[in-house]
Order: sequence, then structure tokens, then C-alpha cells
Amino acid sequence: MRMKSILKKLLFTGCCLSAIVSHAQPATTDSSSDELKGKRIGVIGDSYVRNHKEPVENTWHYAFARKHGMEYFNYGRNGSSIAYSSPRWGEAMYLRYKEMPDSLDYVIVIGGHNDSFKLDSIGGIGNFKDRLGILCEGLVEKYPTAKIFFFTRWNCKDFKGSNSEKIVDAMIEVCGNYSIPIFDCARKGSIYADNDTFRKIYFQGNKDTAHLNKKGHERFLKVAESFILQY
Repeated sequence: MRMKSILKKLLFTGCCLSAIVSHAQPATTDSSSDELKGKRIGVIGDSYVRNHKEPVENTWHYAFARKHGMEYFNYGRNGSSIAYSSPRWGEAMYLRYKEMPDSLDYVIVIGGHNDSFKLDSIGGIGNFKDRLGILCEGLVEKYPTAKIFFFTRWNCKDFKGSNSEKIVDAMIEVCGNYSIPIFDCARKGSIYADNDTFRKIYFQGNKDTAHLNKKGHERFLKVAESFILQY
């Protein structure tokens, strides 16, 4: 009887320990359950999207696609603007978005940096808004089932009242008119492009105000991913 009692106590203790260990083990995520896996994502923009002097593979959007097992298409073009076409830089994004594949599940537009410099050539903020509206309407028509996102340019020195601020605010306004989610990188991106010390660490050169290096893209990936995954 004494032996049976001891065995029962040992069995009970073992069950309790097993339950505690099982409860303490961290949950694992099955990658096959990622709803983004196998989806097609297209990114259109300027040299920031093309990644200037560094490989496209260093960008946050490429890393995002790879992390989630997505098929990735890059339509970045150096010097490209949302609303300004030229012989040197080619058609503006509001026209050349038509070059993108017909079947995309996610579309990301990153722009505004070059438009800030070309605002007079575009014909002012009114013309910029009109052409951005053409881009928004065209994307919704071309990709009615896709999730579309816009990202603005970074901030800059003397941002307040500048053409850069006007472009950012115009993008937020027009995208809002089409119910397209847009991320205000200038004010919420945690990328301090106006700061010389910050740029030395996270940009592709001390004087570069547009192009992140690999470390910069890794920093912004967390911000962009959090924004995109809300939808």
C-alpha cells in the first residue's frame, strides 16, 4: 500500500511538471499560414525604389516581400516623378504605371521627392494634384481587388512651408479622396533626413537626402511593415 501511494504521488507530480513545461514553451508561427505568401507585389517609384547605387535586394520592400514569401516586381526608375515627364527621365508615374503587370495583389507607390524639385515645371500644386488623381484612379481601375498603398517622401531641412511639405500634404489629400492608405514618411517615418548625423549612419552618403543604405532600409522596414499589415 505504501508503494502504491508513493507511485501515485510521483505520477501526479510528473503530470504537473509536464503541464508547466508545455505551458511555458513559446508558440511557433507556421509560415504556411502567412496570408501574404504567394501574393504578387509591385513597387513603383524613383531612384529610392530602384535603390540608387546599392542593390535592390537591400531595400525594405524587397525584404518585406521575401519575408512573407511574395513575388516581387520593382518599377523604380532614377529621376522619375509622379507628375513630371521628361526626355531624360521618361514618363511620369501617372502614365507609366500601365507598364506594371495586370495581376498584382499589392501595389506600393513611393514618390514625391523629385516632384518637390520640379513643382514649377509641373505647373504648380494644382496640376500635381490633378495628375496624382489620374494615377490613383488608374490604379484602382487596373487593380480593383489589390491593396494599394502610397508612401510620401522624407522630411528635409526647412521642411515647413517648402515645396516638399506642399507635395506631402497634396499626396495625403488626394489619396484620401480615393480612400487609398498613405503613410506620411516625412512626419511619422522615424527617418530624420534633415539631420546630418543621422544621414551619415542611414543614408547612401553624407549629402544624400533621399536614398537609405541597407541599415536605413532595415530600420524603416519595421515601420512600413506595421503600416501595411493593418490592412
